[in-house]
Amino acid sequence: MTTSNPQGPVVIVDPYSSGAFFAPAFTQAGVPVVAVLSSPTPPDVYASSYRPQDFSQILIATEDLSEVVNKLRELRPRCVLPGCESGVELADAIAPQVVEDLANIPEKASARRHKGDMAAAVAQAGLPIIPQLCTNNADEVEKWLYQTGLIGCDLVIKPPKSASTDGVTKVPKGEGWRQIFNEMLGKHNRLGILNDKLLIQEYTQGVEYVIDTISYEGKHSISDICRYHKIDNGPYMAIYDRMEWLPPTIPEYDQIVDYARGVLDAVGMRYGTSHLEVMLTEHGPRLIEIGTRPHGGGHPRFCRIATGDSQVDRAVRYFTRNGSIPDSFQLITHVLVVFLICRVEGIVSNAEIFDQVKELQSHHFSVINIQNNDWLEPTKDLFASLKLGFVVLAHADQSQIMEDYKLIRSLEQQLKLNSPKITIKV
Repeated sequence: MTTSNPQGPVVIVDPYSSGAFFAPAFTQAGVPVVAVLSSPTPPDVYASSYRPQDFSQILIATEDLSEVVNKLRELRPRCVLPGCESGVELADAIAPQVVEDLANIPEKASARRHKGDMAAAVAQAGLPIIPQLCTNNADEVEKWLYQTGLIGCDLVIKPPKSASTDGVTKVPKGEGWRQIFNEMLGKHNRLGILNDKLLIQEYTQGVEYVIDTISYEGKHSISDICRYHKIDNGPYMAIYDRMEWLPPTIPEYDQIVDYARGVLDAVGMRYGTSHLEVMLTEHGPRLIEIGTRPHGGGHPRFCRIATGDSQVDRAVRYFTRNGSIPDSFQLITHVLVVFLICRVEGIVSNAEIFDQVKELQSHHFSVINIQNNDWLEPTKDLFASLKLGFVVLAHADQSQIMEDYKLIRSLEQQLKLNSPKITIKV
């Protein structure tokens, strides 16, 4: 049996997005960090977050994992953790061969990445799920729609291995679902993964929560709960509008937390961070999806402002055996993330209006990537939102935050987007 070494380095697989925070946090605790990359270069959507200088060694995985596994065994690491979505499968493949005692259940690995398999595992565990089908056969979809009584109902079609709402498509009244299905099937998503199958779901409404956790020894600690507010942007659904941290005193806390912990057990999570998206419907909580890695988009550093803690901090405390990990959390200040949204296409001519953002009373942090002469297109997923930018508001007075949120949306409406003139030669 290959066991972990409590004095060894930490291994982070694809240390991108919020996974980039692991290295400085463990280094500060006196622990060296080794990076394992699933490809020689990061996917384009994660490239800007990669900091190779943070690692004592960097290993590149190939199709034959034996070389990487043997090198890691020589290093005798204390744990193997995925940094972001693209590293989940590789981390699950490596961990049982290198730190078997701290690996998640290998037989359920596909349920921790493939949206169809995770739903099946949750259902098999006796938890309710959104009615759905994962297939590459349009005729099978049609048969399923008739059998479930969903003909003429709103549907959602999405790739089973995408991330950040990439490819998530709402089909109102199910009209044209076959064309959308056929167009998406066989395409590569923004992580470069082939859509060899697609997931078709009943469109479900309710309040959407994110529950962030750290699992250790099969126990699941809740590091924070946020509420998502999403909107439709023309044909694109699930566009992030804002996200707010909630206190553990919300009335629905026990209901959604008990469900989330059941999901974590169902997919075989025993060690590491997870990010669960759960819809609280009129019939109770339903899983949207789970990512068995940290909440992305820089969330841990903003979580520290809201709660004084984060998934990354708790992971460091556990794997260094330095400090306790509570079952829940506390909210110490109100924090809201506002995601910038573009609703029409055009060339920017007054980007300077966003200069006012840093003067807002609740402004804590912002990234605004909109400049004059940029060509903008309607926002279609979270990757596109983050490319435009976001604003983090933090304040003791929640009403001040909402006032500043409304001002940001007002500035967006004032943004001038000019369509280029098209000259037709006769």
